Amino acid sequence: MPPESILIEASQLSLSYGALKVLDQVSLKVRKQAIVTVVGPNGAGKTTLLKVLLGLIEPDAGHVTRSPLLRIGYVPQKLEIPTTLPLTVKRFLQLAYDRSTVAASSNVIEAALDQVGAPKVLDTPLQGLSGGELQRVLLARALLRQPELLVLDEPVRGVDLTGQADLYDLIAQLRDQLGLGVLLVSHDLHLVMQATDEVLCLNGHVCCHGHPEAVSRHPEFVALFGPRIAETMALYPHHHDHTHR
Repeated sequence: MPPESILIEASQLSLSYGALKVLDQVSLKVRKQAIVTVVGPNGAGKTTLLKVLLGLIEPDAGHVTRSPLLRIGYVPQKLEIPTTLPLTVKRFLQLAYDRSTVAASSNVIEAALDQVGAPKVLDTPLQGLSGGELQRVLLARALLRQPELLVLDEPVRGVDLTGQADLYDLIAQLRDQLGLGVLLVSHDLHLVMQATDEVLCLNGHVCCHGHPEAVSRHPEFVALFGPRIAETMALYPHHHDHTHR
Protein backbone atom coordinates (compact mmCIF):
# COMPACT_ATOMS: atom_id res chain seq x y z
CA MET A 1 0.00 0.00 0.00
CA PRO A 2 1.19 3.56 -0.68
CA PRO A 3 2.26 5.71 2.30
CA GLU A 4 -0.84 7.89 1.95
CA SER A 5 -2.98 4.92 2.99
CA ILE A 6 -1.59 5.17 6.55
CA LEU A 7 -4.13 6.91 8.80
CA ILE A 8 -2.12 6.88 12.02
CA GLU A 9 1.35 5.66 12.93
CA ALA A 10 3.07 5.35 16.29
CA SER A 11 6.85 5.18 16.34
CA GLN A 12 8.85 3.97 19.34
CA LEU A 13 6.42 5.25 21.98
CA SER A 14 7.64 5.08 25.56
CA LEU A 15 5.85 6.26 28.70
CA SER A 16 6.51 5.83 32.40
CA TYR A 17 4.58 6.72 35.54
CA GLY A 18 7.33 7.19 38.08
CA ALA A 19 9.34 3.98 38.17
CA LEU A 20 6.63 2.05 36.30
CA LYS A 21 7.28 1.77 32.56
CA VAL A 22 3.88 1.47 30.91
CA LEU A 23 4.93 1.61 27.24
CA ASP A 24 8.36 0.62 25.98
CA GLN A 25 9.21 1.52 22.36
CA VAL A 26 5.78 0.62 20.97
CA SER A 27 5.17 1.07 17.25
CA LEU A 28 2.13 0.39 15.07
CA LYS A 29 0.36 1.52 11.90
CA VAL A 30 -3.31 1.60 10.96
CA ARG A 31 -4.14 1.86 7.27
CA LYS A 32 -7.35 2.65 5.46
CA GLN A 33 -9.85 -0.23 5.53
CA ALA A 34 -7.70 -2.29 7.91
CA ILE A 35 -8.77 -3.60 11.31
CA VAL A 36 -5.91 -3.71 13.82
CA THR A 37 -6.58 -5.30 17.21
CA VAL A 38 -4.42 -4.74 20.29
CA VAL A 39 -4.49 -7.61 22.77
CA GLY A 40 -2.65 -8.21 26.01
CA PRO A 41 -3.11 -9.02 29.70
CA ASN A 42 -4.54 -6.58 32.24
CA GLY A 43 -2.07 -3.79 32.89
CA ALA A 44 -0.34 -4.26 29.54
CA GLY A 45 -0.77 -0.59 28.57
CA LYS A 46 -3.50 -1.06 25.94
CA THR A 47 -5.78 1.79 27.04
CA THR A 48 -2.77 4.02 27.70
CA LEU A 49 -1.60 3.37 24.14
CA LEU A 50 -4.98 4.46 22.78
CA LYS A 51 -4.86 7.65 24.87
CA VAL A 52 -1.41 8.49 23.49
CA LEU A 53 -2.63 7.87 19.94
CA LEU A 54 -5.64 10.10 20.55
CA GLY A 55 -3.42 12.90 21.86
CA LEU A 56 -4.83 12.70 25.39
CA ILE A 57 -1.45 11.78 26.92
CA GLU A 58 2.02 12.93 25.82
CA PRO A 59 4.60 10.13 25.58
CA ASP A 60 8.01 10.46 27.18
CA ALA A 61 9.62 9.44 23.89
CA GLY A 62 8.57 8.56 20.36
CA HIS A 63 5.92 10.25 18.28
CA VAL A 64 2.53 9.81 16.64
CA THR A 65 1.89 10.77 13.02
CA ARG A 66 -1.66 11.24 11.75
CA SER A 67 -2.85 11.82 8.21
CA PRO A 68 -3.76 15.50 7.65
CA LEU A 69 -7.09 16.54 9.22
CA LEU A 70 -7.74 12.96 10.31
CA ARG A 71 -11.26 12.51 11.70
CA ILE A 72 -11.40 10.00 14.54
CA GLY A 73 -14.48 8.39 16.06
CA TYR A 74 -13.85 7.03 19.58
CA VAL A 75 -15.83 4.42 21.50
CA PRO A 76 -14.72 4.41 25.18
CA GLN A 77 -14.35 1.32 27.34
CA LYS A 78 -17.23 2.34 29.57
CA LEU A 79 -19.63 5.18 30.17
CA GLU A 80 -20.91 6.02 33.64
CA ILE A 81 -24.29 7.79 33.53
CA PRO A 82 -25.81 8.87 36.87
CA THR A 83 -29.13 7.15 37.44
CA THR A 84 -30.72 10.48 38.28
CA LEU A 85 -29.71 12.18 35.01
CA PRO A 86 -32.68 12.32 32.59
CA LEU A 87 -30.88 11.73 29.31
CA THR A 88 -32.44 9.99 26.32
CA VAL A 89 -30.45 8.42 23.50
CA LYS A 90 -31.58 11.21 21.17
CA ARG A 91 -30.35 13.95 23.51
CA PHE A 92 -27.10 12.11 24.19
CA LEU A 93 -26.39 11.90 20.46
CA GLN A 94 -27.36 15.52 19.90
CA LEU A 95 -24.72 16.52 22.44
CA ALA A 96 -22.11 14.64 20.42
CA TYR A 97 -22.36 16.88 17.40
CA ASP A 98 -19.57 19.15 16.32
CA ARG A 99 -21.99 21.92 15.47
CA SER A 100 -19.44 23.76 13.37
CA THR A 101 -19.42 20.96 10.81
CA VAL A 102 -22.70 19.06 11.22
CA ALA A 103 -26.20 20.45 11.54
CA ALA A 104 -28.12 18.91 14.44
CA SER A 105 -30.82 16.83 12.84
CA SER A 106 -33.13 14.06 14.03
CA ASN A 107 -32.82 12.46 10.59
CA VAL A 108 -29.03 12.24 10.90
CA ILE A 109 -29.30 10.73 14.38
CA GLU A 110 -31.91 8.21 13.27
CA ALA A 111 -29.75 7.28 10.28
CA ALA A 112 -26.76 6.65 12.58
CA LEU A 113 -28.85 4.41 14.84
CA ASP A 114 -30.14 2.52 11.80
CA GLN A 115 -26.56 2.07 10.64
CA VAL A 116 -25.58 0.35 13.90
CA GLY A 117 -28.75 -1.75 14.11
CA ALA A 118 -30.42 0.13 16.97
CA PRO A 119 -33.28 2.06 15.33
CA LYS A 120 -35.79 1.64 18.15
CA VAL A 121 -33.89 3.17 21.08
CA LEU A 122 -34.09 6.85 20.04
CA ASP A 123 -36.33 7.90 22.93
CA THR A 124 -35.04 5.37 25.47
CA PRO A 125 -33.24 6.70 28.58
CA LEU A 126 -29.56 5.73 28.50
CA GLN A 127 -30.01 3.96 31.84
CA GLY A 128 -32.66 1.71 30.25
CA LEU A 129 -30.37 0.30 27.56
CA SER A 130 -28.94 -3.21 27.61
CA GLY A 131 -25.18 -3.63 27.38
CA GLY A 132 -25.36 -4.38 23.66
CA GLU A 133 -27.69 -1.46 22.97
CA LEU A 134 -25.43 0.97 24.84
CA GLN A 135 -22.40 -0.15 22.83
CA ARG A 136 -24.33 0.38 19.59
CA VAL A 137 -25.36 3.85 20.73
CA LEU A 138 -21.74 4.69 21.54
CA LEU A 139 -20.78 3.41 18.10
CA ALA A 140 -23.48 5.58 16.50
CA ARG A 141 -22.08 8.55 18.44
CA ALA A 142 -18.62 7.87 17.00
CA LEU A 143 -20.02 7.61 13.47
CA LEU A 144 -21.66 11.04 13.76
CA ARG A 145 -18.15 12.48 13.44
CA GLN A 146 -17.95 10.94 9.96
CA PRO A 147 -14.63 9.35 10.94
CA GLU A 148 -11.88 8.01 8.76
CA LEU A 149 -10.49 6.10 11.75
CA LEU A 150 -12.63 4.31 14.34
CA VAL A 151 -10.95 3.69 17.71
CA LEU A 152 -12.68 1.29 20.10
CA ASP A 153 -11.58 0.39 23.61
CA GLU A 154 -13.12 -2.95 24.62
CA PRO A 155 -16.19 -2.42 22.39
CA VAL A 156 -18.02 -5.54 23.59
CA ARG A 157 -17.57 -4.96 27.32
CA GLY A 158 -20.72 -6.05 29.20
CA VAL A 159 -22.20 -7.79 26.15
CA ASP A 160 -23.15 -11.49 26.02
CA LEU A 161 -21.29 -13.89 23.73
CA THR A 162 -23.82 -13.76 20.89
CA GLY A 163 -23.92 -9.99 21.08
CA GLN A 164 -20.12 -9.84 20.99
CA ALA A 165 -19.97 -11.73 17.71
CA ASP A 166 -22.72 -9.51 16.27
CA LEU A 167 -20.86 -6.34 17.25
CA TYR A 168 -17.62 -7.53 15.70
CA ASP A 169 -19.51 -8.39 12.52
CA LEU A 170 -21.03 -4.89 12.57
CA ILE A 171 -17.59 -3.27 12.95
CA ALA A 172 -16.33 -5.22 9.94
CA GLN A 173 -19.41 -4.21 7.92
CA LEU A 174 -18.89 -0.55 8.77
CA ARG A 175 -15.25 -0.84 7.72
CA ASP A 176 -16.31 -2.23 4.35
CA GLN A 177 -19.23 0.17 3.81
CA LEU A 178 -17.50 3.37 4.92
CA GLY A 179 -13.88 2.56 4.09
CA LEU A 180 -12.82 3.08 7.70
CA GLY A 181 -9.60 2.15 9.35
CA VAL A 182 -10.29 0.49 12.72
CA LEU A 183 -8.11 0.24 15.82
CA LEU A 184 -9.58 -1.71 18.70
CA VAL A 185 -8.54 -3.11 22.04
CA SER A 186 -10.00 -6.50 22.88
CA HIS A 187 -9.80 -9.24 25.49
CA ASP A 188 -11.99 -11.52 23.36
CA LEU A 189 -9.21 -13.64 21.95
CA HIS A 190 -11.55 -16.36 20.68
CA LEU A 191 -13.18 -13.81 18.35
CA VAL A 192 -10.05 -11.94 17.24
CA MET A 193 -9.24 -14.42 14.48
CA GLN A 194 -12.42 -13.59 12.62
CA ALA A 195 -12.62 -9.90 13.48
CA THR A 196 -9.26 -8.44 12.50
CA ASP A 197 -6.61 -8.16 9.80
CA GLU A 198 -3.68 -7.64 12.14
CA VAL A 199 -3.05 -8.36 15.82
CA LEU A 200 -0.59 -6.51 18.01
CA CYS A 201 0.16 -8.31 21.27
CA LEU A 202 1.16 -5.81 23.93
CA ASN A 203 2.66 -6.29 27.36
CA GLY A 204 4.31 -2.93 27.91
CA HIS A 205 6.35 -3.67 24.80
CA VAL A 206 5.23 -5.25 21.52
CA CYS A 207 5.53 -8.98 22.11
CA CYS A 208 4.54 -9.86 18.55
CA HIS A 209 2.38 -8.54 15.74
CA GLY A 210 1.07 -9.61 12.36
CA HIS A 211 -1.64 -11.85 10.92
CA PRO A 212 -3.83 -13.32 13.70
CA GLU A 213 -2.95 -16.92 12.91
CA ALA A 214 0.79 -16.19 13.01
CA VAL A 215 0.45 -14.26 16.29
CA SER A 216 -1.51 -17.12 17.88
CA ARG A 217 1.53 -19.38 17.33
CA HIS A 218 4.17 -16.92 18.50
CA PRO A 219 6.05 -18.11 21.62
CA GLU A 220 5.50 -14.83 23.51
CA PHE A 221 1.76 -14.93 22.82
CA VAL A 222 1.58 -18.53 24.01
CA ALA A 223 3.59 -17.63 27.12
CA LEU A 224 1.17 -14.79 27.97
CA PHE A 225 -2.14 -16.53 27.33
CA GLY A 226 -1.31 -20.23 27.52
CA PRO A 227 -1.28 -22.99 24.92
CA ARG A 228 -5.02 -23.70 25.22
CA ILE A 229 -5.97 -20.16 24.18
CA ALA A 230 -3.48 -20.25 21.31
CA GLU A 231 -4.82 -23.61 20.11
CA THR A 232 -8.41 -22.34 20.32
CA MET A 233 -7.56 -19.23 18.32
CA ALA A 234 -5.89 -21.31 15.65
CA LEU A 235 -9.21 -23.09 15.09
CA TYR A 236 -10.86 -19.87 13.92
CA PRO A 237 -9.99 -19.25 10.27
CA HIS A 238 -9.59 -15.64 9.20
CA HIS A 239 -11.54 -14.88 6.03
CA HIS A 240 -9.82 -11.99 4.29
CA ASP A 241 -12.55 -11.41 1.71
CA HIS A 242 -12.38 -7.62 1.38
CA THR A 243 -10.16 -5.51 -0.84
CA HIS A 244 -7.80 -2.87 0.50
CA ARG A 245 -7.45 0.25 -1.59
